Amino acid sequence: MEDISHIPVLKEEVLFYLNCEPGKVFVDGTVGGGGHAKAILEASKPNGILVGLDVDEEALAVAQKNLSLYRERLILKKTNYAKMKEVLEEIGYEKVDGILLDLGISSLQLADPKRGFSLLQTGPLDMRMDKISSLTAYHIVNKWSKWRLKEIIRQFGEEKWAGRIAQKIIENRPIETTTQLSQVIASAIPKKYWPRRIHPATRTFQALRIVVNKELENLKQFLNQALNLLMPKGRLVIISFHSLEDRIVKTAFRVWVEEKKVKLLTKKPIRPSREEIAQNPRSRSARLRAIETI
Repeated sequence: MEDISHIPVLKEEVLFYLNCEPGKVFVDGTVGGGGHAKAILEASKPNGILVGLDVDEEALAVAQKNLSLYRERLILKKTNYAKMKEVLEEIGYEKVDGILLDLGISSLQLADPKRGFSLLQTGPLDMRMDKISSLTAYHIVNKWSKWRLKEIIRQFGEEKWAGRIAQKIIENRPIETTTQLSQVIASAIPKKYWPRRIHPATRTFQALRIVVNKELENLKQFLNQALNLLMPKGRLVIISFHSLEDRIVKTAFRVWVEEKKVKLLTKKPIRPSREEIAQNPRSRSARLRAIETI
């Protein structure tokens, strides 16, 4: 596979809020191509440890290559971050000093049309981060009822044209490719109502990806165990890319603060600078929140 470096979003902010120092143990729950992981390993040298998790085998292979200089301080595992507790127990860590989740789709996944994540490049309707999963975007698009399609597009895409889009999808079945689907979706929305900053199919693609990969369920499952995985004064840093994820994170953090279990490090979400957005346009919707355990 082509070696594409993962451009880490909010890299300096991640290092600051994780409080990266030598001798600490960190988990990158969404290691991707290893961009954040490399920065964490550098900031925690000579003896900081990083555990990197990802469900995507191809991403892990790239991370292994990109992080080869740090192999003595690196443990990579193919698993979903929702199973972090099990993985840490398996490798002998009860608690760690810091955990990072970068919930955005990786550059690696978007760059490969065969994965089916990009609405601008023709590829199969796949969208699975873990290739052994059975549910694909193709199955949802071509097999699910109009009502069910409308519900997931409305709920997980926050798309007000969900009903029209679902109807157009039904009318145009079978839909085989990403570009075919994006054209069908665009045709369902009157041109004068197309969003200015994003492709008209973006929200529907988001909805499909969330459902295929159980993204919100995994986030909630992780948050239920997160505090038990952190040392006292341990840090949890989460970068989200849409309001559904951010709302879940914000609510969990608020509850923990009220219960006096954590200290909130970010009163408002940290956003990328204009300079970062110019260098990496995909970072524009990133929001970072962080807490420290008491």
